[in-house]
This record gives sequence, structure tokens and C-alpha cells, in this order.
Amino acid sequence: MTRTVYVNGEYLPETEAKVSIFDRGFLFADAVYEVTSVLDGKLIDFEGHAVRLKRSLDELEMAEPCTKDELLEIHRKLVELNGIEEGLVYLQVSRGSDGDRDFVFPPADTKPSLVLFTQNKPGLANSPAAQKGAKIISIEDIRWGRRDIKTVQLLYPSMGKMMAKKAGCDDAWMIEDGYVTEGTSNNAYFVKDGKIVTRPLSNDILHGITRKAVLRMAAEAQMEVEERLFTIDEAKAADEAFTTSASAFVMPVVEIDGVALGDGTPGPIAKRLREIYLDESRKAAV
Repeated sequence: MTRTVYVNGEYLPETEAKVSIFDRGFLFADAVYEVTSVLDGKLIDFEGHAVRLKRSLDELEMAEPCTKDELLEIHRKLVELNGIEEGLVYLQVSRGSDGDRDFVFPPADTKPSLVLFTQNKPGLANSPAAQKGAKIISIEDIRWGRRDIKTVQLLYPSMGKMMAKKAGCDDAWMIEDGYVTEGTSNNAYFVKDGKIVTRPLSNDILHGITRKAVLRMAAEAQMEVEERLFTIDEAKAADEAFTTSASAFVMPVVEIDGVALGDGTPGPIAKRLREIYLDESRKAAV
């Protein structure tokens, strides 16, 4: 089935969607993105994604392509047109193009490019991967220093996913100056003696929308949370571990660099947080 996508004001069949070859997202990765999950035909954490999108645009001095209300309407229409009950809506804003390639930004009045498309993911909430848990490897973090801006510069995270795949694992956690930063497309946590530990917010990691929600829900459930730097060896010695992201929610981690955590199955805190997150997010979905 051909999807309907959104490109710069038009709803089009995906086979007819076009963006200029001079678009700076294509030439320079001069673009930002967001991914919003859909459950029961409704958007999860849309407000948080919209706020983070504006922050990313502001940090890069990039114009907003439309208002938040217009963005919400585009999301909802694409979900409806494509019949998405469980899945994702991908959004990308680039600085656009003034018709040629130049390292210097185009004139300030250059119109940004706005592209959205859906991905149908039946069974997203009841993912078999979450029942099994993820195996991860650790790799060096060699990305640029502004990981708090959600840009489309994803080549190294993609390479990290492939390193994990070649090692027979599911994902990779990145390490910088001896400490874990985050996963290739998620925030990282471990649990020891009932305490959840995760890296604090800074320019070094993405300010995860799911992270924010999960930490709030953990506090409401009277779980102890400590935000601090931690090493991969600490994580290997943990009772359990997990990641959070908009597309995988709370994903238990059962192995790190070949070392099984606990009994090698998803831990109770990760499983409970996943249940709470899915339940509360469904209630608040728009």
C-alpha cells in the first residue's frame, strides 16, 4: 500500500514526494527531526516532541516551518489517512535551499523544508523484543558535541547499530571519557539495589522526551532515581538495565558486552516502568 506523506504543504503519495537536491538536509545534514509514537490511533507525548523541536530549531537558528497547532493537525491527518493504529510519525525540518550548494547559510528568508511520513508498526506496544530484552555492546562515542540538538547527523549511531548487529547483539551504548553517554537511539539506565541510575542532562546526550516522562513516573511510583555519570563496568555489575526512546518506550537490557544482568531476563523495575509508561501515555494521548 502506498503511503500518503506530507511535503511542504502538500499531502502526496510517497511515490510523488520530492525535495530539491540542493536541500541542506541532503547536502549538509542541516536538519532536525522528531519521531512521535502512535498507540490506539493517538499521538504519544506530542507536546514534548513539539517543545523539543522548537528548541532544536532555535539552537540552530532555523526558522519554524509552521505553528504547533498546524503541526498537530498534520500529524493527525497523516495518522488518519494512513490508518495508523500503532506506529510512528517521522518529522524532519531542514534549513531548505536557495538553489545551490554553499557552506554559508542561505538568506534568512529562505523557507525551511518540512517533511512528515508514517510507519505502520502493528504490535508496537506488545513488542516481542521487550519480552526478551536487548543485548548490547559498548563502543567509543565519537559524535559531535551538541547531542542535545536532535539533528539528522545519524551516521555514527547507524554504524553503532551495525557494530552491534555484527556482534550478534541488538544495540550499542557509547562511552566518552570513561563514562556511558547513551545508546545509539535511546537513553541508558541501570538498576542496582533498587536504585535507577542514569546520566544527567547536558549537551552530551539527547534530552529524551520518553526519558523525562519515565523519570517522572518512576518518582511518582516512589522509585529511587540518581542522575550521575556511570561507567560501563558499573552497568555490567547491575541487577538490571534498560533504555528509553519514543519508538521502543522502555526496553529492558539483559546483557552488556557478553555479561548477563541478573538472571539474563528483563528485570522487574524495567518491566514495571514499561507497564506504567504505556498505561499513562495512552491515557494522555492526543
